[in-house]
Amino acid sequence: MQALMLAAGMGKRLGRYTENATKCMVQVNKKTLIERAIEVLVKNGVKKMTIVVGYKGDVLINFINSKFTKDKLKGMKIEFIENKVYDKTNNIYSLYLARETLCDDDTILLESDIIFKPEIITKLIKSKDKNLAVVSRFESWMDGTCALLDHDYNITDILDKARFNWSNTQDYYKTVNIYKFSKEFSKNYYVPFLEAYQKSFGKNDYYEQVLKVLSFLSASTLKGLPVSGDDWYEIDDPADLAIAEARFAKGKDKLRLLQKNYGGYWRFPKLKDFCYLVNPYFPPQKMIDEIQSNFKTLLTQYPSGAAQISLLAGKIFKISPEKIAVGNGAAELISSLGESLSGKIVLPYPTFNEYPERFTNCQIIPIDTRKKGFSYTVNDVLAAVKKENAKTVLIINPDNPSGNFLQKQDILNLLKDLKKMGTHLIFDESFIDFAKSEIRYTLLDEKILSEFPNLIVIKSISKSYGVPGLRLGVLASSNKELIYRIKKENSIWNINSFAEHYLQIYEKYSKAYFYSCDKIADERVRFIKELSKFKFLHVYPSQANFVLCKLKGKIQSDQLAIELLEKNAIFIKDLTGKKCFDESKWIRLAIRDKSDNDELLSVLARFD
Repeated sequence: MQALMLAAGMGKRLGRYTENATKCMVQVNKKTLIERAIEVLVKNGVKKMTIVVGYKGDVLINFINSKFTKDKLKGMKIEFIENKVYDKTNNIYSLYLARETLCDDDTILLESDIIFKPEIITKLIKSKDKNLAVVSRFESWMDGTCALLDHDYNITDILDKARFNWSNTQDYYKTVNIYKFSKEFSKNYYVPFLEAYQKSFGKNDYYEQVLKVLSFLSASTLKGLPVSGDDWYEIDDPADLAIAEARFAKGKDKLRLLQKNYGGYWRFPKLKDFCYLVNPYFPPQKMIDEIQSNFKTLLTQYPSGAAQISLLAGKIFKISPEKIAVGNGAAELISSLGESLSGKIVLPYPTFNEYPERFTNCQIIPIDTRKKGFSYTVNDVLAAVKKENAKTVLIINPDNPSGNFLQKQDILNLLKDLKKMGTHLIFDESFIDFAKSEIRYTLLDEKILSEFPNLIVIKSISKSYGVPGLRLGVLASSNKELIYRIKKENSIWNINSFAEHYLQIYEKYSKAYFYSCDKIADERVRFIKELSKFKFLHVYPSQANFVLCKLKGKIQSDQLAIELLEKNAIFIKDLTGKKCFDESKWIRLAIRDKSDNDELLSVLARFD
């Protein structure tokens, strides 16, 4: 068995990573792709490897020679073929240059820009099938050539981009660009067709086109070897590189890289996200269908300006449009509000880090809630205000990550006292709709805002309304000058057409929304009850769609987070390093639907 790698390409999309090196010299977690490939081939007993080089070929050859001594190669011989016209040709010509080598022995053919788990090569070599293409069930992040397989895994068709149909993706397998060709297949089928195809269509094409012809002529020529989409990744640009590093990292590095993404987890389709806080029961399918039916219009048309968006938000919350501003997520509004704040601000800790990080002009007066089990009252807040003569208070209700909840009347009483003292209250109610129905309330109320000009209400639409991808949030106050400044601070088109349409149609689905919040509230009661049965966990009360837990015994929070991630593809929030969590003992668990929660409970049971 021999190996043949195509590595002549320039890798322009990788920018600075390939200015002075080839694509296969790009490092993923401090090791180059070429090193990974050679090590896997050596481990599997491959005795010869041929690499077709082109761009920076001398650099690549010198690199390989410096990295791999005879001892490291364990008898494997590496040879090179040069594609001198790499900048004018595509990989079909690189393979054509190696056609004689291809006919010498059974061959593992692979491209140089892929990171893959070693087991793929082992499976290829051990398989009794002589001619195989490694394939994966199509997932949304994939791009490029796809294949169709019959029930015996014979490849019946190869689909290039021109024939790709998004409505048929449930039947597609993405080619991984790793193959096993027998000597007979190469000599009697592939190479003759390769020569004929190139003579007819030229050098600037892809070698998969030859496979496409062969699959058309005979469904049994080449079979597919299905592997998981988690087992490989193609690296074409810096974004791909970042994803590949997260996918193939281990231990603390894997957790750190995933946390650093702050989202985008749809690119990791097998990941169960118990870290980010989103309503799994809303929006309903009917609402999604309505948005999808308008997709082309929303995609191709400009959204309305800020004034019209305020009208839509005002209609939903029954607030005058001059008293409400809509942001690209609550984060944009928090940042804009921070620009206009100064002086002392009372803030219970622990808290959502976005606030102290954006309120850079303020002096933070923390209320440490640890001694009371991360709970606090309005009296604690009022005492801190009086002691420090603070002019601003921030309360997140329910609080993040503690889940602490303050009743409506307590907040109204606090507002009255703060009003007399000339102190403002910033009230973030992003999670308040998850509270049980009998205590649920909102301060997004025209009458309350008018009575308390010292009140500023912030609400994220992303979390409770289940649409974080739309990036929506609102800020309301009867201080019209403040609202004007916030709107002026942001772009006139800070909200896209999809988000605008969502605001436009929401009222039709408002009953379904509050029903979804009731379902979360009920599931939270059940979930906390089941979590509390574990001896290694102390579970804190919560009125949000998440729960704070302290680990007992020897296990550390980062250890738990890493094991869940690596063994079960479950992502939880490790609170280590967050203010008030000095020990590696604290985690926050999002509340998802019953099925997902039961899966997490089942996994956690092994730690008890």
